[in-house]
Amino acid sequence: MPIKLGLISLGCPKNLVDSEHMLAALHEDGVQIVEDVCDADVAVINTCGFIESAKVEAIDTILETAQLKQTGTLKALIVTGCLPQRYQGDFLKELPEVDAVLGTGSYENIVEAVHAVMDEPDDAYESFADINASCLDGGRMLLTPKHTAFLKIAEGCDNRCAYCVIPSLRGRFRSRSMEALIEEARQLAESGVKELIVVAQDITCYGRDLYGKRMLPELLRRLCELDFAWIRLHYLYPDHLNDEMIEVIASEPKIVKYLDIPIQHANQRILRAMHRYGNPEILADLFARLRERIPGVVLRTSLIVGLPGETEEEFEELCVFLRKVRLERVGVFEFSPEEGSEAAEMPDQIDDETKHARRMIVEELQSEILDSFGEAMNGAELDVLCEEWDAETGDYIGRSYADSPDIDGRVRFAAQHSVEEGEFVRVRITGWDGADLLGEEITV
Repeated sequence: MPIKLGLISLGCPKNLVDSEHMLAALHEDGVQIVEDVCDADVAVINTCGFIESAKVEAIDTILETAQLKQTGTLKALIVTGCLPQRYQGDFLKELPEVDAVLGTGSYENIVEAVHAVMDEPDDAYESFADINASCLDGGRMLLTPKHTAFLKIAEGCDNRCAYCVIPSLRGRFRSRSMEALIEEARQLAESGVKELIVVAQDITCYGRDLYGKRMLPELLRRLCELDFAWIRLHYLYPDHLNDEMIEVIASEPKIVKYLDIPIQHANQRILRAMHRYGNPEILADLFARLRERIPGVVLRTSLIVGLPGETEEEFEELCVFLRKVRLERVGVFEFSPEEGSEAAEMPDQIDDETKHARRMIVEELQSEILDSFGEAMNGAELDVLCEEWDAETGDYIGRSYADSPDIDGRVRFAAQHSVEEGEFVRVRITGWDGADLLGEEITV
C-alpha cells in the first residue's frame, strides 16, 4: 500500500510554490496525496515564521494536527519551512509531537524524510542544508485553481530591512535562470493556466546576481510571448522601479495594470530607520509617473505602523500622504518586534494599544478611498476571470485586473448563461460593496 500524505501550506505564495514542488517530488516517488490530513499516514505542514501571528498560526496548526496521532490514522508529522529554519536548534525539543523537520534549504529532502519517519518512527529526522534556489527547477503539483499559478523567479532577499528576518530565513537574493523560468512558464501555459503571477521578495532585483544587471524587463517580454491572458507582478520595490521596467509594463497588454509596490511608510525618518527608500515627495512622484505612463493602473502597497519611535506627527504625515496619493489597495500591519531583527532592539517601543489604534485609523481612511474607487468604477466594463458560483445568491464570483487572489476584493456578477471556472466574462460594473464590485454580464 502506498503511503498516504496530506500537506498544509501556510504563509505567502512563495511558500505555496515550495509546497507544490514537495508534492510533485512525493507524487513521483509513489506517495499518494490526499486532500485531508485526517486521511493521511503522514502530514506535512509547510510553515511561515515571518511575524508573531504567523508563528502562532503555525504552532496551533502543528499541535492540532498532532492530535490526529491519537484520534486518527496519522503516524508521523513533518514540519518544513521558515519556522523550523528560524528555531532549528530547539524545534524538536520544544515540539516533541513533530517527527521530522526540514529547513528552507532542505525541501529536496522531503521524500527521504517521509520514508525515514515511516521506516524508523522512533528516530527524529532533521535536515538544514544550505539555502539555495535549485529545488525550484523541479516539477510542481499546483495547489492553486487550475487557471492561476505563481512563478517564483528568485529565492531570498538582499534588502536588509530593520524589521524583517527573511534574509536569515531564506538567505541572500538568488535569481533562477531565465531559461528555467521560461520553460516552467511554458509548461504552465500548456496546462491551461491563464493568469501567471510573477513573484519573489523583490522581483525588480531579478537577474542582478546571475547576469550582472536587472533583467526583469527582458524576462517579462519573453513571458508575454507565451499563451497567458494575464501576467501579474508581485512585488516591485520602489527604489528599483526604473523607466525601462515602467515602459515594459505600460506597453505589454498581457501585463495587468496592477502593481504591488511595498513602501512601508512615507515619513523620511521612519523610512531611514527601516532601511527603506524614499520620502513623501519621491514616493508621490513615483506614483504620479506610474499613473501618467500607465492609464487606469491600480496601485497596491503595504504599510507598517508603530515602528519604535514613530511619533504622532510622523504617523499623521503617513495619513496625509495616503489622502494625497489615494492608492486603491493598501495592506496595513502593526509593527511586530521579531527576535533577531534590528527593530526589535530599538528604543522607544510603542505599546500594542497605540499600534492597534493607528492601524484602525489607516484602515478607516483607506475604506473611504476604496469607496471612491468603487464609485469611479461604476459603469466600467471589465474582463472578469470567473472563479466560482455562489449557490445561495446565484451570482458568479471572479476577479478583475484590479484584484490579486486572496488579498483584494472580488467581482460578483449575474450572468445569463452558465459560466465555467477559469472563463473570462465581460462585465459591466453596476455598484460596489466595500472591496467588492458588483456587476452583470454584457450580452451581445
